[in-house]
Amino acid sequence: MRANSSGPRSVLPLIAVLMLVGLFCAGVGLGQLFGLPSLTSLSSFWDRGSAEGLNASIPTRISIPSLGVRAEVIEVGRAADGSIATPASDPAEATGWYRLGPTPGERGTAVIVGHVDTDSEPAVFHKLPELRKGKLIEVNRVDRRVATFTVESVETFPKTSFPADRVFESTDRPRLVLVTCGGAWVGGDIGYSDNVIVFATLA
Repeated sequence: MRANSSGPRSVLPLIAVLMLVGLFCAGVGLGQLFGLPSLTSLSSFWDRGSAEGLNASIPTRISIPSLGVRAEVIEVGRAADGSIATPASDPAEATGWYRLGPTPGERGTAVIVGHVDTDSEPAVFHKLPELRKGKLIEVNRVDRRVATFTVESVETFPKTSFPADRVFESTDRPRLVLVTCGGAWVGGDIGYSDNVIVFATLA
């Protein structure tokens, strides 16, 4: 996903993810895309199960030590018209946590999204494709606990084939999914051709 240095570009940089995880690009009413579930039906994807996990607590910062990433986490939800809400601060430097799903460390899947670049420079998740299996992701929370996740895989998918079944896999484990853009810049309503998705579990 690319963002303007003064704000997000009016494109659909994560077409499927915008619908599913409240990504903070331009405020565009998306409706139903590719037959994916509506925001109001997403609760069925997040199975909190019975495994051990942390209590709910809002995330404040995300760190990926191996990439030198340390960024603010902003709560992201829906705008009044049903479009994706825009964060209050610079989307090029901050990440967005979809607040209608679990918080990082809870049972189920927490989702955090971020831009890959701006018109003139790399953004927060620019190096995400370089992340490797076994590396750590740390999420600071309001309760002063740090949820530490171990990367299981880093994968690339065409935007027309967003793997909703894997991102929102029914599980009793605390999981974290990071999403950004990747592949070739094609412009128009697509932006980048692919999604880069990191799958991780609570360490």
